Amino acid sequence: MAHKKLNIGVIGAGRIGKLHANNVVNRIPRANLVAVSDVNLEAARELTDSLGVKDAYQDYHDILKRPDVDAVLICAPTDLHSPISIEAAHAGKHIFCEKPIDHDLAKIEAVLEAVRKAGVKYQVGFNRRFDRNFKKVRDRVQAGDVGEVHIVKVTSRDPAPPPAEYVQASGGIFVDMTIHDFDMVRYLTGSEVEEVSVFGAVLVDPAIGEAGDVDTCIINLRFKNGALGVIDNSRQAVYGYDQRIEVFGSKGCVTADNETANNTVLYTADAVTKEKPLWFFLERYNDAFIEEVREFADACLDGTDTPVGAFDGLQPVKIAIAAKKSWQLGGKPVIVE
Repeated sequence: MAHKKLNIGVIGAGRIGKLHANNVVNRIPRANLVAVSDVNLEAARELTDSLGVKDAYQDYHDILKRPDVDAVLICAPTDLHSPISIEAAHAGKHIFCEKPIDHDLAKIEAVLEAVRKAGVKYQVGFNRRFDRNFKKVRDRVQAGDVGEVHIVKVTSRDPAPPPAEYVQASGGIFVDMTIHDFDMVRYLTGSEVEEVSVFGAVLVDPAIGEAGDVDTCIINLRFKNGALGVIDNSRQAVYGYDQRIEVFGSKGCVTADNETANNTVLYTADAVTKEKPLWFFLERYNDAFIEEVREFADACLDGTDTPVGAFDGLQPVKIAIAAKKSWQLGGKPVIVE
């Protein structure tokens, strides 16, 4: 199937839907964008017009019922991820779904079952796995270069806090922001998280606390393979999007630092200076967004497994639920069910 292209419909024309649609048209050679849907039909039409795509719909069912659509990218609001996933599976479409699949474990399990029964491909949008530096760190770990893994550290800090209304709709920091880090520690260690202990605080924006969430947290992890981990999150790093990882083991340590606009360093009598980290996720992970959909298209066309399956969408939500419970209990350790 080397010459066949994967016909894709994008469901949702918001920020992430626009990003994926643009990438499919301009950066994914083996994919073809055939339609976009959004409840805001004008937004869908504006996107398709800008990309030279003919069909825009208000109802995503119009995409699902098209026989020429091979796969869908689900970029709709989170509460629609699981129901659209199940409908798409029933329609025989391969599915790429933005994270999280759902906040409810039972609904995620229903998605897994629908995908299994339909025999379609399913990939979750944990794009950071496709960052070239993070992937290299994992490759080093898998190759045994650091020996037996003892400690994994993830720093993930946003440049500015989201509005309080977003916090309420998103489900909170653990299922919205830290969920990427929960996936990353599984990816780096090759082990499941067994236990979490969380301390959280409201140090950035009181409105986030009033919404029932925290904006700063430290998460301690214990893995089934015996390794330990630490994740630190903040909703505001004034110098930019702070994204760093480290894996320490019996034979050494491997790290990945922040991406900057360039890697020049100025040395003078007054100071040594270099560029600040890239500002936010669209800039920082642009190449990773392209690579994840490219590999999804390859899996669908070549009949191989997707690199981030539905099970990988389930496990970070389980960790997030345990993390929130630990925070609510004042940092007491909680077993990941």
